[in-house]
Amino acid sequence: MDTDDLSTSINVDGVLDIEVSRVLRNTYLLLGATIAFSAVMAGVSMALQIPYMGLWMLLPYFGLLWMVEKNKNNASGIAWCFALTGFMGITLGPILSSFLALRGPEPILLALGSTALAFFAASAYVLQTRKNFDFMSGFVMAGILVGFVGAIANIWLQMQVLAITVSCVFAVVSTAGIMWQTSAIIHGGERNYISATVMLFVMVYNLFTSLLVLFGISDD
Repeated sequence: MDTDDLSTSINVDGVLDIEVSRVLRNTYLLLGATIAFSAVMAGVSMALQIPYMGLWMLLPYFGLLWMVEKNKNNASGIAWCFALTGFMGITLGPILSSFLALRGPEPILLALGSTALAFFAASAYVLQTRKNFDFMSGFVMAGILVGFVGAIANIWLQMQVLAITVSCVFAVVSTAGIMWQTSAIIHGGERNYISATVMLFVMVYNLFTSLLVLFGISDD
């Protein structure tokens, strides 16, 4: 490699590192803000005693998700991101109320602590090792689909074994999804911090609700 090629390589790597740092910083800032906003909306939902929406929540969820994707490259994408995560907080409220009434605060606190630990551990591992987890994309998507179908089926079947299985699948897949998305940012596969934030938020939400179910069942 001659001097010009070496200089070009260093410049490209330097620009890439700056871009990666920018996307990571903006993603974590927006993720923290949306998690806080979602928690507030969950509290509002509990205070207002909003009923559990069941499958009906999927209609506004996918609609808001589509609006985020459509506007991810402009300023309104941030507003839609807050709308989506706020709505998910509202849907979480009835679930938390149910667990508080039946099991008390312990499963919620355990799920919250475990989710935070899993998120920081998975993120730190990827950031420290800088491993490329792009190969996990198919596993994450397939796992989400399998878990989603299993969760819908169990609405009618009401099988505790299936509930445990679905929750375990979502917990594993969500942790893998956090690693995959973080890896995509640091390796240049994700340049949009709004998309990255939504992906990480959904993984954290699924991880928390899955662990909540598992800790709740373990109290029986």
